[in-house]
Amino acid sequence: APPRYRYYQNVCTQSYSYAWWDWARWEREIDWMALSGINLALAFAGQEAAWQRVYRSLGLNQSEIDAYFTGPAFLAWNRMGNLHGWAGPLPPAWHLKQLYLQYRIVERMRSLGMITVLPAFAGHVPQGVLRVFPRVNATRLGGWSHFDCTYSCTYLLDPEDPMFQVIGTLFLKELIKEFGTDHVYSADTFNEMTPLSSDPAYLSRVSNAVFRSMTGADPEALWLMQGWLFQHQPDFWQPAQVRALLRGVPLGRMIVLDLFAESKPVYQWTESFYGQPFIWCMLHNFGGNHGLFGTVEAINYGPFAARCFPNSTMVGTGLVPEGIEQNDMVYELMNELGWRQEPLDLPSWVTRYAERRYGAPNAAAASAWRLLLRSVYNCTGVCVNHNRSPLVRRPSLHMDTELWYNASDVYEAWRLLLSAGAELGSSPTFRYDLVDVTRQAAQQLVSDYYLSIRRAFQSHTLPELLTAGGVLVYDLLPELDSLLSSHSLFLLGHWLESARAVATSDQEAEQYELNARNQVTLWGPGGNILDYANKQLGGLVLDYYGVRWSLFVSALVESLNSGSPFHQDQFNQAVFQVERGFVYNKKRYPAMPAGDTLEISRKLFLKYYP
Repeated sequence: APPRYRYYQNVCTQSYSYAWWDWARWEREIDWMALSGINLALAFAGQEAAWQRVYRSLGLNQSEIDAYFTGPAFLAWNRMGNLHGWAGPLPPAWHLKQLYLQYRIVERMRSLGMITVLPAFAGHVPQGVLRVFPRVNATRLGGWSHFDCTYSCTYLLDPEDPMFQVIGTLFLKELIKEFGTDHVYSADTFNEMTPLSSDPAYLSRVSNAVFRSMTGADPEALWLMQGWLFQHQPDFWQPAQVRALLRGVPLGRMIVLDLFAESKPVYQWTESFYGQPFIWCMLHNFGGNHGLFGTVEAINYGPFAARCFPNSTMVGTGLVPEGIEQNDMVYELMNELGWRQEPLDLPSWVTRYAERRYGAPNAAAASAWRLLLRSVYNCTGVCVNHNRSPLVRRPSLHMDTELWYNASDVYEAWRLLLSAGAELGSSPTFRYDLVDVTRQAAQQLVSDYYLSIRRAFQSHTLPELLTAGGVLVYDLLPELDSLLSSHSLFLLGHWLESARAVATSDQEAEQYELNARNQVTLWGPGGNILDYANKQLGGLVLDYYGVRWSLFVSALVESLNSGSPFHQDQFNQAVFQVERGFVYNKKRYPAMPAGDTLEISRKLFLKYYP
């Protein structure tokens, strides 16, 4: 392969996708990584167990540690200093199970020739550290992403404070003693957090302190850093600030992940990260949302342009989705590009892809994939893939129904795939794709019905409002739910039961289930990051999205009947009770699929194909 590294994983994926994994699931993932040629990946499990030992050895008590760690579904943001305490604490059994997993993960990755990346100290500390060391120089950062200081505003140690080196080196020595090392470490000090000062000298001191705490434990340390912060807060990270942070570390001892390179590459405006090596990464997905999406042109040309950039320091390609188990094709394509010397002919590549994926050539399936390639998978310009479909968003009269592609291409791909069902129906990958494309078509239909509902309401035509609202709430959403319920990878029950399976007591099972439910809905106690991690799952569509839509249609009907205006803020208060109710309703959902995917898709097609 032309570049040295093919990297995989995002710090967020640990929570959005891997939170409840057992060894069997990890083993499959690591096999897939090996088959795909991945040779550099995070090994982040079990780090809280090591941190707990370090905090105890420093003199913190258990209640201070419990107040710091979040619940399992939110650990990614605890590790980056965004959150503390939310949905916690972590039970002792959690630490043991994660340690056991981590031993097996690093052993298997290394046996397959992969370089494991271990976590390192980024500077964030629990409040208890200030009790034990009252003279320590630490400052509270601001709140993160609609969270107030109840669960946010973490303490950041001053880089000059001697405790920075003490804590950082203690932690890394503990990890290395436990798991061995491949000398690559990851730490993110300012992920979506504004530094206390924009003075370049300060920023250099911070990165230098982080790096010194690594070399204190491992003289050969190499720092792998997510480059998300530079494009997330470009007003703060001007060239002088970026250069100062990067150059606080000796050249070549840091690798920067250009995390969102397919849409917002940073190497171009930082002279190739001012000489530090970087990996060209495709982020692609936020929050593990479902929804067909890709930027195939950008990824087909991007890595090659980066390699030819003047004085390029590119050393690899990477996949860094926030959540996985969606849009397989895009990841297959990106993996393949890591081995290529030049861009691919995409239409002929995707034709071969369909054949490889289904195990047999099929003209209709190949045509369907070429349509998807030119439409949903070909977002151009700055594309940010948060699924904003009205289906998965809190209803209002101002919802976004814009598409970056021609909706009719998806409907036609749906028709073509269904027509291939007789020949390919026994292929599990075909059945999965049929669910996914039917789901995308249904998502488009939801937007159409929403627009009809809004038009009817705004023109005061009650019969049309009742018709469109009735079809959406009583037919389309239940049909979509039964389609999703026919496939094991689209089940809410699968997500919830895998959370419960990690538990060692009923109390833990309830805590983990609340973590799992909250993450895909409210994301915080008060809907702080509402629907960011939305999924289209059997059970969730009916009992969460469906109930919201039902309440919305009822509120509009009531408004027309009574002649009183519709108040969004009143509706938001009412719908919040529905959303919160779902998180706490304790209903058990099946973890096994029911119904025939092909039949359900065909039924939806006969009713709804435009």
